[in-house]
Amino acid sequence: MKLLVTGGLGYIGSHTAYLAIQEGHDVVILDNLSRGNKEALPPGAKWFSASLQNEQELDKIFRANQFDGVLHFAAYCYVGESVEKPQLYYENNLMGSLHLIHKMMEYKVPCLVLSSTAAVYGNPFTEGKKWGKITEDFPRNPMNPYGRTKATLEEILEDYQKKGKLNFISLRYFNAAGAHPEGILGEVHNPETHLIPILLQTALGKRKEAQIYGTHYPTPDGTCVRDFIHVWDLARAHLLALEKMDSFSGEAFNLGAERGYSIREVVETVKKITQVDFSVIEGPPRPGDPPYLVASSEKARELLGWSPQYSDLETIVTHAFQWFQNPTWKFTYEKIPSSNKEDS
Repeated sequence: MKLLVTGGLGYIGSHTAYLAIQEGHDVVILDNLSRGNKEALPPGAKWFSASLQNEQELDKIFRANQFDGVLHFAAYCYVGESVEKPQLYYENNLMGSLHLIHKMMEYKVPCLVLSSTAAVYGNPFTEGKKWGKITEDFPRNPMNPYGRTKATLEEILEDYQKKGKLNFISLRYFNAAGAHPEGILGEVHNPETHLIPILLQTALGKRKEAQIYGTHYPTPDGTCVRDFIHVWDLARAHLLALEKMDSFSGEAFNLGAERGYSIREVVETVKKITQVDFSVIEGPPRPGDPPYLVASSEKARELLGWSPQYSDLETIVTHAFQWFQNPTWKFTYEKIPSSNKEDS
């Protein structure tokens, strides 16, 4: 298949593009580097530096290529930033996606796999509600502009799909983590907001200390519990979604390992893998952080034939640590302005 991968130089998009090429697909990447890194360009991929907001550039790309499908990763995805700058998120994530959808319809591109998020659920376990694994029939109730853009985009795609205009599948990730199993590709953000990379940066001396938020949640050790899913397992899910598109268009699938790890467990695992006893500060809880988020991925297992292969915590941390020791990570990291290296 000839695939357009939007945001294909970002974290999850680059891994999926790499795997798609490895499996014989022809990959075209659209990424304006606002959040991606050109060092993540997979060998064999064609790259256009363009924004979904630029309809003229988008038209040129579609006119020059006959795509069989789109993997749509391009989006701003920082929760805190979305609260501070909601207009930026609505314009980029929604308007850009609408431009993409309309070009797909104009050029008769049949299907799209959406990079969605567990943030569409918000906090599904309000006071008094028993905790459990989150299934796809939980209501969408996002708590921040980022989550609302993804939930709204799912609803938009559902409307188009019901009218027979476009086939799509939405993949709702839980906590994406890890790196290419051989350590040749991985995560570099500016600023970094994800827990495992922050802990690894601290272990490697790139940060003075790490901070965790909230230690008095009603969980076994007082810290939040999260479901971490390996990025390579996520990449595989996107290609399976393309294969199963005709059978399951319009469906949403949770992607998680179905096991929760507390933040303290993650800290101790990183210390074990790196063999560094770094400093961790315990801060107050962040407003809106749910105490417990663990996926049920039964639907993806049964309908897509997907199951995570790399998503135990030690494997995730080991692969991420291998990537952090790769000179490419160091080269990319050194380009990040020093004022942002302590942000978390």
